[in-house]
Amino acid sequence: MSRLAQLRHGVYGALAGNVAARLGALGSALLATVVLAWQGGPGLVGVYALLHVLPGMLGTVASCGLTVSAAYFLAGPHRDDRRLPLTLVAMALSGGTAGAALWAAASPLLGPVLFPDLSLGLVLLAGAAVLTRVVVITAKSCCQGSEDLPGSNLVILTEELMFLPAYGTLWAVGTRGAATVVAALIAADCATAALAWRRLLGKGFLRRAAPPSLRLARRIAAYGLRAQVGGLISQLNLRLDYIVLTLFAGPAVLGGYAVASKFAELIKLVGMALTYVLYPKFARDGPAKAAVGARRVLPRAALLTVALAVPLWSTAGLVVPGVYGASFEAAVTPARIILLGLLLEGVAGVITAFLYGAGRPGLNSWAMAAGLVATVLLDLLLIPPFGAVGAAAASAVAYTTSTLVLIWLFARVTRRAGRAAKASGQWEGEALPRAAAR
Repeated sequence: MSRLAQLRHGVYGALAGNVAARLGALGSALLATVVLAWQGGPGLVGVYALLHVLPGMLGTVASCGLTVSAAYFLAGPHRDDRRLPLTLVAMALSGGTAGAALWAAASPLLGPVLFPDLSLGLVLLAGAAVLTRVVVITAKSCCQGSEDLPGSNLVILTEELMFLPAYGTLWAVGTRGAATVVAALIAADCATAALAWRRLLGKGFLRRAAPPSLRLARRIAAYGLRAQVGGLISQLNLRLDYIVLTLFAGPAVLGGYAVASKFAELIKLVGMALTYVLYPKFARDGPAKAAVGARRVLPRAALLTVALAVPLWSTAGLVVPGVYGASFEAAVTPARIILLGLLLEGVAGVITAFLYGAGRPGLNSWAMAAGLVATVLLDLLLIPPFGAVGAAAASAVAYTTSTLVLIWLFARVTRRAGRAAKASGQWEGEALPRAAAR
């Protein structure tokens, strides 16, 4: 097998492995919500959902986007700096601890609002999940950046899979209610962190490690903050329509729309996997070489998402009402509209990976901001008269807007990288030597 064929096989295998891990994680989370619904009803599911998201978000902010930047620094220009491993560890522990302290400080004020059925002591205990989340996600990013994608995929799967065994064990010894959920989430993180860091240490992550560097930590934080802005904007872009739709159409309409968006967003797994797999590779390649690789992957990524959209579109009319009931028939049209806006999601995933790998995460944030502007304007214009269909149309336009801006930014950045590489004799336009392209 030629080196190019081996590379293609490796990329496709890594992509398939990442998608499989994400599907397994989704299935584990879905099963957890079903078990919790049987045990404690919607209230317990709501506690699980909030604690599933909020500690990780706070930890990411408190650690200055470490969970995004770690992979770039481990795969990119700083990969041979032996100060890097302990710097990442120090940032994870300090950021997670700071996030947990912020959680504790805000608990008396926000606890009754977000968790009205939980005691203050239990809300304070849940703050420990901020630290455990940062430790787990940092380990996942370190595996990603250290050319250990199977290890990273294992963390993606086990961080969801570990919850049910932990919950079942606590239930068996007599713990009940929200306390079981809080303790199980923390226990699941601890178990996953132990597996992940044992794997990293076994592969020599801390071998010949030098003391941490404050200067290097500043660089990591600067990169992470630029990337983090895009992540937060993306979250707003994803769920702002939920808020507007609830205000104008009510919870019943939102329920159907939520099902529609979740169904359509299955296609986003491909874009997320492409970003995850290609990001560290592009960081190792450098901007000029990564630009050539990204151009080669883009057409295949576009065809892949279109090919996956076809069966999702075709089966929406059967799957959505078949799984959720006849009352969700109205969710089929919004799901199909959102799918149209996600046809270029594979392209967006590749370009995001390139921008991250080229050290330009802030440009991705600008593209997400363009989508957010479209979301705000169109939600306000379309949701009042058209309800869920209007929200779906707004989402589709917002997704397309972000991707088109990404394409424009990619063209600009690669032109500059091409000129720089050509000036140094490394790149002759599109006629890059095949050996270099590998």
